[in-house]
Amino acid sequence: MPARERCPWAGTDPLYVAYHDEEWGLPSADERHLFEMIVLEGFQSGLSWRTILMKRQNFRRAFAGFDWKKVARFGAADVRRLLGDAGIVRHRGKIEATIQNARALVALHAAGGSLCALAWEAVGGSPIVNKPRRLGDVPPVTEESKALSKTLKKRGFAFVGPTTVYAFLQACGLVNDHLVGCPRHAACERAGKRFRAPA
Repeated sequence: MPARERCPWAGTDPLYVAYHDEEWGLPSADERHLFEMIVLEGFQSGLSWRTILMKRQNFRRAFAGFDWKKVARFGAADVRRLLGDAGIVRHRGKIEATIQNARALVALHAAGGSLCALAWEAVGGSPIVNKPRRLGDVPPVTEESKALSKTLKKRGFAFVGPTTVYAFLQACGLVNDHLVGCPRHAACERAGKRFRAPA
C-alpha cells in the first residue's frame, strides 16, 4: 500500500512495514503467538519496537520458539546463557520474568484456563474497533488493559503493566487501532467480524 495511507508509525523501515501490513491488529487466538507477544512487549519497555523486531528471530531461538512448557523448565544456567546472548535484550529482570510468565502459563493451563481465554474475555470476546484519525487519538492504556494487567499479575505474570498489556492487545488484534485512513483498519475489522474467540 502507498506509504501515505499506512499508519505513520510504520514509516518506511521494511521491518516495520511488514509488521504493520501483515501482523499488527489481526485477531489471534494462537496461544504460542500470544505468549510470544506478551513477552516481546515486556522486553520492549524502555526500548524501540524496531529493536525488538530486529532481534525477534533471536528471541525465538533463545526462548525455545516461545514454547512456554519448555521455557517454564529454564533454570539458573539458562538465565546465565541468556544474559550472555548478544542476540537478545540482556536484561535480567525481563529474562527472569519470561521464565516466570511461562510457569504462570503452565499453571493457568493446569487449572483449565489459557492466556487466550483471559485476553479475549477482557475485551468481551470480540475485537474492540476504535476509530483513531491521528496517532494522538490512540490511548496508552484503557480500562480493559488495566483490568487484564491486574488479572495477569494475580495469576503470577510479571512485566505486564497496563501500557504493556495495551500494546499486546493492539498487536494481537484484540483492539483495532489502525488509523481509519489506513487500509489495514478495514482489513482487520473484516477479520475481526469473521473471528470467533475460543469458548
